Amino acid sequence: MTLLKDSFIYLLVILPLAANAQDWPVWGGDEGGSRFSPLTQINKDNIDTLEQAWSYSLNELAGRKKLEVFFSGHHATPLKLPKAAGDHLVLCSAFNKVAALDPATGAERWVYKTELRKMKPGSQYKCRSLAYWEDSKAEVGTQCKHRIISNTNDRRILSLDAINGKPCEDFGEAGFVDVEPLIKAAKPAGDYHKVQTYTPPVIISETIVIGSTTNSKSKRVDAPNGAIRAFDVRTGEYKWEFDPIPRKPEDAYHDTWTPEALEKTGGANAWSFFSVDHERDLVFIPTGSAAPDFFGGERPGDNRHANSVVALRGSTGELVWSFQTVHHDIWNFDNPAQPMLLDIENEGETIPVVAQLVKTGMLYVLHRDTGKPVFGVEERPVPTDGVAGEYLSPTQPFPIAPPPLVPQTITPDDAWGFTFWDEGKCREKIEQSRYGSIFTPISEQGTVLYPQTGGGPNWGGGAYDPKRQLLITNVNRVPYFLRLIPQAEAKAEFKARKAAGETWETPPGIAGGPPGKIKGTPYSIEQGPLLSPWGIPCTAPPWGALVAVDLSKGTIAWEIPLGTVEKLAPVNMPAITSLFKFGTPNAGGPMITASGIVFIGATMDEKFRAFDIDTGEELWKAELPTAGMAVPMSYEYNGKQYIAISAGGHSFLYPQNPGDELIVFALPD
Repeated sequence: MTLLKDSFIYLLVILPLAANAQDWPVWGGDEGGSRFSPLTQINKDNIDTLEQAWSYSLNELAGRKKLEVFFSGHHATPLKLPKAAGDHLVLCSAFNKVAALDPATGAERWVYKTELRKMKPGSQYKCRSLAYWEDSKAEVGTQCKHRIISNTNDRRILSLDAINGKPCEDFGEAGFVDVEPLIKAAKPAGDYHKVQTYTPPVIISETIVIGSTTNSKSKRVDAPNGAIRAFDVRTGEYKWEFDPIPRKPEDAYHDTWTPEALEKTGGANAWSFFSVDHERDLVFIPTGSAAPDFFGGERPGDNRHANSVVALRGSTGELVWSFQTVHHDIWNFDNPAQPMLLDIENEGETIPVVAQLVKTGMLYVLHRDTGKPVFGVEERPVPTDGVAGEYLSPTQPFPIAPPPLVPQTITPDDAWGFTFWDEGKCREKIEQSRYGSIFTPISEQGTVLYPQTGGGPNWGGGAYDPKRQLLITNVNRVPYFLRLIPQAEAKAEFKARKAAGETWETPPGIAGGPPGKIKGTPYSIEQGPLLSPWGIPCTAPPWGALVAVDLSKGTIAWEIPLGTVEKLAPVNMPAITSLFKFGTPNAGGPMITASGIVFIGATMDEKFRAFDIDTGEELWKAELPTAGMAVPMSYEYNGKQYIAISAGGHSFLYPQNPGDELIVFALPD
């Protein structure tokens, strides 16, 4: 079906919720990731009276090493379980503690403290949510008829009885399945001990499906294999795997890779959230870039199925279809968000779709059965003059609609500052670098990238209102600087800068650090946000925004700055920070209720806000103990609606005030 740019007459409706309206049994609210609650007790007329009902601290930070706290992140969205599963609110900590709470008071009902194996220095500690599964074949009252499934930071899968919190003894060994031997045996293995999984598993056809992340993907060609793995939900038996890099001759797109690249290229891992369609026996997976992030000369070609939305048969792992959103990615433009499963109705025809947000700020709408674009996609020419030894795709796929959610170009005229002095410094930085449109190649002189490696949108994804046909998402709007340096030059430069007294707060190759070697390539990489001497982004605000996309028309309905900068200003400037709405970089995402309210934390000002979905008007806000860089959720218990969000700060965006609390709001009695 062909859709013209200006001819969007679609009515989008969300898939029916799989659970009762009062529950929130999966991370995204439903298994299609709508992050929509049908509850309406809290509405636009009474939200000004919304107040904190209770809070709960996981108490996992005290006494830990400084580096462990820095590399941890409390971003968890709790689940509200059905009554048959205990009627608990269940939450995980960054260190894989699992707590079941009374939904009305936050009182502990049970706690399971995972004893993690010894972790390598620099390991991440995160748990963004849990998975719930009911065994329909088990009799009522049977141990582990209702299960909580969790990935752990030390490369295991944990299965607990949802009612009492005890390990499911029939799952693996004493409730654990060890995934590390599979990771270690895969090729390439690289530094396999850096593979971790922060996101919850999905469960389909009695099968647990998990992805992975690794913080070495930017540092080496042979980063660990990014295979998707599946296990029997009852026993933990290994069932199947899917490698996004098609290494076997029978794999689709195998012949588009060179034999050398297939042997040594790692990554393309799926580190974000998955979605499932039980009726179709399909699991939808957003994959990231192939390794390494910023140089692709060792992996010529488009690099499928990296940077793709992949549909797999849940029971077997068979590839059904794949759609690539970035060809031969050298910018770390992963698919960071959960694929959203929606239904489109057009002239009496219902079209099942997948909506995928990408770091580039683009939104792709694909047919759920075939992966074909519904709104149309154009292959447009992009620059191909990269560094020596690089291969670049001559075109990239651009959706005809909706339009990009963030700016796609940058020039010296976009330089901004509080004064002529800092604006001039920013202009100078841009002029001295390579700049231009999205997909401008990374260069030895340095390239200004806009949007940046963190988006655009990121892992918090979007939320969708089926009645209004609006998709809401938060985005980042901060430029980024990337520079490839021949390794011999990088080594000499590092010594000279260090001798001159320059210091860095982060390790080599990481944002804000000195140049770091990309193993297996001729280059080192230097990267970080493009900031003025005052530490302010070099482009005009807003630096973070909330955007509403009207999917019935393929247009942007409204956008507003998200967040304030009073906690970030280099000096106390209340007159400026209160007068202008700057927006802030953000992490986490939104949630929508049927009463037409968008709830979101995500910002660097430690606020939790509610907005009118029809206009973007701010309706309410509350102070949090630290930045709420998570996705909120809503549930009903004993006739009362609650809104919950985790407040934990962020390792890189907001490390100055780490925390591990859950804050819950409700209307007064």
